[in-house]
Amino acid sequence: MLTKRPAYVPAKFLSLSLLCSTLIASFVLLPLLTAEEVSEPKLFFKFGAIADCQYCDADGAWRQYRRSPQKLRECIADFNSQSLTHVVHLGDFIDRDWESFDVVIPIIEKSKAPVRHVLGNHDFSVEDRFKELVPGRLGLEGRYYSFSVMNWRILVLDTNDLSLYAHAKGTAEYVQSLGIYEALGGDLPKYNGGIGATQLEWLEKELVAADLAGQRVMLHSHHPVYPPGSHNAWNADEVVSLLERHDCVAVYMNGHNHRGAYGYKKGIHYVTLKGMVDTEETAYSVVSVFEDRIAVKGSGRQDDLSLEF
Repeated sequence: MLTKRPAYVPAKFLSLSLLCSTLIASFVLLPLLTAEEVSEPKLFFKFGAIADCQYCDADGAWRQYRRSPQKLRECIADFNSQSLTHVVHLGDFIDRDWESFDVVIPIIEKSKAPVRHVLGNHDFSVEDRFKELVPGRLGLEGRYYSFSVMNWRILVLDTNDLSLYAHAKGTAEYVQSLGIYEALGGDLPKYNGGIGATQLEWLEKELVAADLAGQRVMLHSHHPVYPPGSHNAWNADEVVSLLERHDCVAVYMNGHNHRGAYGYKKGIHYVTLKGMVDTEETAYSVVSVFEDRIAVKGSGRQDDLSLEF
């Protein structure tokens, strides 16, 4: 769960004998402590995280679309000043229009650390003829994938797999998504999507492999799955149920809800990072992975978080 520093208890509330005993014990034991015992928990790696850059060349009543390129430049410059294993963008790199990619891709390509993209709903706000080209435009060989950093397996999901926007109308994928949408009642937000059966099978296999290898798992997607909310993936409950069957899962990190959110359930932290696009102020994070916790150091309007294992 999210942790706070323990409350401080003034010494005047301790008995004199207890206080003396504590001081004596401290002086006796201190020389016996090893450097490892008094040092900070081991830092495994750090990575940069951005949600919803969402650029387009348009005016916005509630979003600062044209400010995103400069925010992204400043963000990447900050990331490049640190030693990061990778940078993840959690979806909605653009707001709309195929040409928008031409503006922001050259900026993020200046990252010294490898960039890992997550697909978001707005990334598919392009003409139908371009929809199947979106993953490749972002340098992806597949719509969902995994990679490892030290003893962590990082799974990148595609929550647009089932959706009414990511596939050209008339395709088999669109028809299947429409059928599932209608079967679910036909009243779910159309800017959300879900994870299909094939991807769920892949996810199960990845989690089983991580369990067997003794790895911890962090997941990234665009849409949240917990806590419940209007931005969640269509089959969020099914995904959460699957994750809870595996002890290896530690963190699920996503974008989409630009206000940000946090939930904790059955040992898993669910973190929604705030969107970069919304205000004049930026939003991004440097995420430090320790042996006992994850520390999210926010910039701009993104809050700091401490996620204990």
